[in-house]
Amino acid sequence: MLKHISDYPNFKTANELGRLFKSSGIPLYLVGGSVRDLINGKGEFISDLDFTTPAKPEAIENIVSKWADAIWDQGKKYGTIGCKKNEVSHEITTFRAERYDPESRKPEVTFGDSLIEDLSRRDFTINAMAVDLVSDELIDPYGGKLDLKNKILKTPLDSKISFSDDPLRMMRAARFIAKLDLTPDETLILAIGDLKDRLKVVSKERIRDELNRLLVVDNPEKGLWFLVNTGLSDMFLPELKSMQLEQDPIHKHKDVLAHTIAVVAKTKPEKIIRLAALFHDIGKPKTRVIDATGVKFYFHDVVGAKITKRRMRDLRYPTEDIAKVTKLVELHLRFHTYKMGWTDRAVRRYVNDAGDLLDYLNELTRCDCTTRNEKKAKELSDRMDELVVRIADLKSKEDFEKIRPELDGNQVMEILGVGPSKYVGYALEFLLELRLDEGILGYEKVRQKLIDWWQTLEKSD
Repeated sequence: MLKHISDYPNFKTANELGRLFKSSGIPLYLVGGSVRDLINGKGEFISDLDFTTPAKPEAIENIVSKWADAIWDQGKKYGTIGCKKNEVSHEITTFRAERYDPESRKPEVTFGDSLIEDLSRRDFTINAMAVDLVSDELIDPYGGKLDLKNKILKTPLDSKISFSDDPLRMMRAARFIAKLDLTPDETLILAIGDLKDRLKVVSKERIRDELNRLLVVDNPEKGLWFLVNTGLSDMFLPELKSMQLEQDPIHKHKDVLAHTIAVVAKTKPEKIIRLAALFHDIGKPKTRVIDATGVKFYFHDVVGAKITKRRMRDLRYPTEDIAKVTKLVELHLRFHTYKMGWTDRAVRRYVNDAGDLLDYLNELTRCDCTTRNEKKAKELSDRMDELVVRIADLKSKEDFEKIRPELDGNQVMEILGVGPSKYVGYALEFLLELRLDEGILGYEKVRQKLIDWWQTLEKSD
């Protein structure tokens, strides 16, 4: 029925913990994703273990205090004590019933005394299973094992009750649908149709974190379509649905949303690049123009970068993440301006503007090609290969990471005979442009070009 957990080396501490609780006369159960993955035969990949017990947080803390290498109690008011043993993280939570007040953004937690009731309050049947750590018995009151086998996503209780208790579960459904290739139960879909507005009571931070978790599964396509088709994405990213542009019968173009989701799936499962892929064409609906030559999306990169910044700020993303994703959206068309060939000047500018996002930008550019036209796809791939070679060649001659003016502010003031002023800043901007355009010239050549520029400036003034 279930492979013995002792067969997995990373579950050694789970057995120890079970015996520890048994010696105190208290049952302990392994729960959550670790049980699901055990059934799926993926126990060797589990590094974080979740448990439930009738013991209250203070009793849990007393039991593990002498056993664990480290203990943390940040979740104590919610019934959770965390600890680490042999580099394995364990979270032990008192049986509980958790629900949302209709007007609250935070869950209300009450402790219970029944394992079955505790399991009933969990998000989906595939996560509402437990293993008794004494007998190794699988406890599956809601048919999670069968649902896992049949690849169906259901809730233990009526879906309206489960989603009312924690509306974020509606978004979480998208992650499990994508991660485990599941099909949502019809009653689950109907409940989301009725309750999707309840997502508004969930904090933006929790929505952001759940979106991140979906984006980094191996293939998030199925989950992203679920968010759009159920209307959940309208609650936090309404531009997604608007990317399903009506197809003009004469001037045909790709469905922007289908293309976007395909690009997301092609990129590697890392947060920044996946977010950039999700947002890269988000400016297209606002910029679509149809003329005699076809469909155009003028400046959709610039418009998209502005929308990206606004949406990511609304979802409380860290400033650094916003800056990186926005820059990738803004630069994602830059490569295509070099299709006639690259000068050293163009390569330097491309690398300088991309900065430490260069690899991400190159990957986004490659993945942005979702055409089925093999000739066109190969042409783009070959041009990107050529650019990568050119970058490597220039890097071998120049230190791209340290591209800066060849003269500093003090040298500028000395050569021009000026004191600290805005003109020193203008001069340094000129020298940076010179460095990008012509590479390293040496002190004398740069000095003369600076003087010539200064004299021209004086004449124009």
